Amino acid sequence: MKKISSDKIVDAVKKLCIEGNLYLGKDVINSFEENLKVEKSDAGKNILNILIENANIAKEKSIPICQDTGMAVFFVEIGQEVLVEGDTLSEAINEGVRRGYTEGYLRKSVVSPIERINTKDNTPAIIYYEMVKGDKLKIEFAAKGFGSENMSKMKMLKPSDGLEGVKKFILGTVSEAGPNPCPPMVVGVGIGGTVDKCAQIAKKSLFREIGKRNEDSKIANLENELLESINKLGIGPQGLGGTTTALDIHIETFPTHIAGLPVVVNINCHASRHKEIVL
Repeated sequence: MKKISSDKIVDAVKKLCIEGNLYLGKDVINSFEENLKVEKSDAGKNILNILIENANIAKEKSIPICQDTGMAVFFVEIGQEVLVEGDTLSEAINEGVRRGYTEGYLRKSVVSPIERINTKDNTPAIIYYEMVKGDKLKIEFAAKGFGSENMSKMKMLKPSDGLEGVKKFILGTVSEAGPNPCPPMVVGVGIGGTVDKCAQIAKKSLFREIGKRNEDSKIANLENELLESINKLGIGPQGLGGTTTALDIHIETFPTHIAGLPVVVNINCHASRHKEIVL
């Protein structure tokens, strides 16, 4: 049995929150640079150059990449041989978020849904847990901005709608979103399960590195096909036109009921912020 102090988890989460908002991942920056080489619009090229410059300034001056420092979302893998000592794991994660957003001077964006009263420390976080074998604790963090989150959609398709219905819904959602999610976007898609499971795997897909394909070759081919179709929509960087509407599309699937075909499209902005740590 491996014992991990809740204080150690608090410190790790605090660091994830701060660094995740200041330093954009290499996968995202590399995608900006690769798309810059093939972007056909002058306005699109200019925007991509600005996004690269913005990421570099944020890194050099240790300031947030975006003023929307997001809602804290976590996917946590808990080894069955791990014992958290002190506070509960959820308490430790939320305390880490509280300290990260407060001490890191990150914008606190979490409010009660009806009264709209700010919690003042960006808690509570959204946390998904999975028990796995071993003695490791893996914590994945994403700062999810709501300019893109608001453009997400779910639909309970009929099985008879089939793959063409799935494609139509995904492309329709991205097209309708237009410039609102601050493209070039990353499109996360969940197919299958139940309403809640479908939304969960769509969110989980956004943690995958840009350019990394689904292990299922058929789904990987679908990702390639849809990315090409999305980039033909002409929305372009920041909605000013061009051939780089999306940096990538990630699709995750889960077995579903014979009577259903749930699909969720969860869109992320160009600042696809995600970091992880293993304790």
